[in-house]
Amino acid sequence: MIETRLLQYFLAVAEEQSVTRAAESLHISQPTLSKQMMDLEAELGKQLFIRGKKKITLTEDGAFLRLKAQEIVSLIDKTESAFRETVRTVTGDVCVGCGEFKSVLPVMEIIKDLRLDFPGIKFHVFSGSSEAVLERLERDLIDMGFLIEQDLGTRYEVKALPFRETLGILTPKNGKFSGADSVSLEQLSGEPMIMPAKILGSKRVKALFSGHGFTPCTAATYDLIYNASLMVKAGIGHALCVDGLMTTDECTLKFIKLTPEFQSGVYLVKKKNRVCSKAADLFYSRLCERLGF
Repeated sequence: MIETRLLQYFLAVAEEQSVTRAAESLHISQPTLSKQMMDLEAELGKQLFIRGKKKITLTEDGAFLRLKAQEIVSLIDKTESAFRETVRTVTGDVCVGCGEFKSVLPVMEIIKDLRLDFPGIKFHVFSGSSEAVLERLERDLIDMGFLIEQDLGTRYEVKALPFRETLGILTPKNGKFSGADSVSLEQLSGEPMIMPAKILGSKRVKALFSGHGFTPCTAATYDLIYNASLMVKAGIGHALCVDGLMTTDECTLKFIKLTPEFQSGVYLVKKKNRVCSKAADLFYSRLCERLGF
């Protein structure tokens, strides 16, 4: 069985790309750390490092171990943090995941207020696509997630937030639709589109498209809106997205909603029967109280 200490040593070497620098950061001797890494390779029966003259790089097996070691160390840290909590004062880490949408702002305000009451609680926010957030939920790397409406099955507890997100396009202010307040799917037919990868698999969006005989002319896809905005600025196409993600009044882009208007719900999602820390349970209770569910 691999000791947690060895995984922490391995991560330090992978980060520093040098046994000497890693040993200094860990406050142990270089020969000791070097032997520990050779013992780890022997225990696993795999070469983890390519030892060059100037730096150390990871092999394919080493890269795989790095990913798993980060997950293991993170889970151990969260567990230790949870056990340090006391009845009188709640401390510890709360890990949440969310997509890109403006409905997250009230959640951030709840986080601010909770930390005023319990300054020992630390929050870690992971931003990514719905698929990435769900993957982290499934692997218990986050406590809960905030997602735009989708089919989640029976493994999750899902609560609807009192918010809606409006779908439209991000487009140049001086472009083809510069004077429009809204744009129809029919008008977008044949236009180069920059499509969010997470929406392409949505049953509701597919139904919207098919109901208007619209097949997007996909020029590119994206996961996060910032890169999509750069593609719009470069003239690659119009980016399908939800409103409020970009401060368009101070840049060369503008958001135009779809007509007829298409809105999507926002949901708080957590795994059923998952045992959370006191800090995460307190945050969840505060969310339910403040958001009315």
